[in-house]
Amino acid sequence: MNRRTLLSAGVSLALGALALPAFAFAGDIPAKVEAPVTISYYNYNLATAGIGGEATKKLIAEFEAANPNIKVNGVGVTSAEISTRVQADVAAGRGPDVAQMVFSDFDFMVHNLGAVALEDIIPTAELKAHFEGISPKGLALGVYEGKTYGLAYTFSTPVLFYNADLFRKAGLDPENPPKTWAEVKVAAKAIVDKAGAEGIATGIFGPSAGDWLFQGLIRSNGASVLSKDRKTLTFASAEGIEAVSMLQDLYKSGVYSNLDISAAMDAMAAGTVGMYLQTSAVQGYLVKGAKGNFELRASTMPRFGDKPVRPNNSGSALVIMSHDPVKQRAAWELMKFMTSKHAYTVITSQIGYLPLRTDIVNDPQYLGEWVKDHPLIQPNLQQLAVLEPWESFPGANYRQIVKTMMDGAEQAVFGGGDPAKAMKDAQANAQKLMPAAMN
Repeated sequence: MNRRTLLSAGVSLALGALALPAFAFAGDIPAKVEAPVTISYYNYNLATAGIGGEATKKLIAEFEAANPNIKVNGVGVTSAEISTRVQADVAAGRGPDVAQMVFSDFDFMVHNLGAVALEDIIPTAELKAHFEGISPKGLALGVYEGKTYGLAYTFSTPVLFYNADLFRKAGLDPENPPKTWAEVKVAAKAIVDKAGAEGIATGIFGPSAGDWLFQGLIRSNGASVLSKDRKTLTFASAEGIEAVSMLQDLYKSGVYSNLDISAAMDAMAAGTVGMYLQTSAVQGYLVKGAKGNFELRASTMPRFGDKPVRPNNSGSALVIMSHDPVKQRAAWELMKFMTSKHAYTVITSQIGYLPLRTDIVNDPQYLGEWVKDHPLIQPNLQQLAVLEPWESFPGANYRQIVKTMMDGAEQAVFGGGDPAKAMKDAQANAQKLMPAAMN
């Protein structure tokens, strides 16, 4: 099932700078919500019909029960559309009070959508108390230009799921899954030749793929996507091209399936693919498909030779958008609840994302017993220690930059062209969309 990458319907929209209203902080944020208030909460898990949506509804209901003065108006918006929806609603003067924002939207969110830094509204001692116990790597994901604009909420690292039954059928040892891309190629060929199944599929390309997994891939080979001063695109470096060439080689060797993102997930769940590199958020779906059919296991993201794997996160952060002090307090209370030990127990065990608070992993009151029975979470936890932020591109054209980069990479991998030319052309075209080039 071949396809071309279409990142989202919203890519073609002109994400120009908004004329945001001038907000004034009307006094300090109150210590608590004294009178009934309603806040709007844009959440992309609510837009799903599965486990993620139900778990989120459950958490909102629990929060409202514990905070009777706060009513939460949950609005389900897909991850591909949430930035565009927030932009439109902010421009219309009815933006959300708190939103679950995709990390790739961070630059635009801060500079164009009026996101509020927590340090600007929350007392220092209170902020410090809530941050205690949060993974430093996870906490850093929401820091932008020295301030905390979001708390990592639903996020993960890349996980290599694999079918242990197909491994055995192919003469492979499921106790020793591939740790490098060279080993992936060998294992995938054995699965194709001896087990009669697809070797490997990934979530790198596809309509809802974004670029988070691609960034982690090329970064693990020593590349980057953006210079430190955030002015120059760098994904077409020699290391970036080499990483793309590796994927092309897998495809030309007949072991890497060109499946769209939904088909790849379905094939893995059905037991017809040996390995699948994707976010841990699909874990619940894969476990359900594997139950009674095959043994599903998981490993860390493959590395390039002896180079250390450098995974970056997928997912989202909770961000306060309101500039009303009372609603800011209500939004902060919701944010605290949604990033509490209890909430992360629900988010990890029922949806499959990483727990921001790693101290709950071995605590029997929270995830301790669950983790013992669910070993698939271990690769995710291991990679949290080396997690690097998903880079957001600057300027109003950030989505077009992502699309240009991903189209170039996909053409190189599946189109049979020269990876160096494809990536250099993509970088040159994308550079024209950077803020400095538009001035």
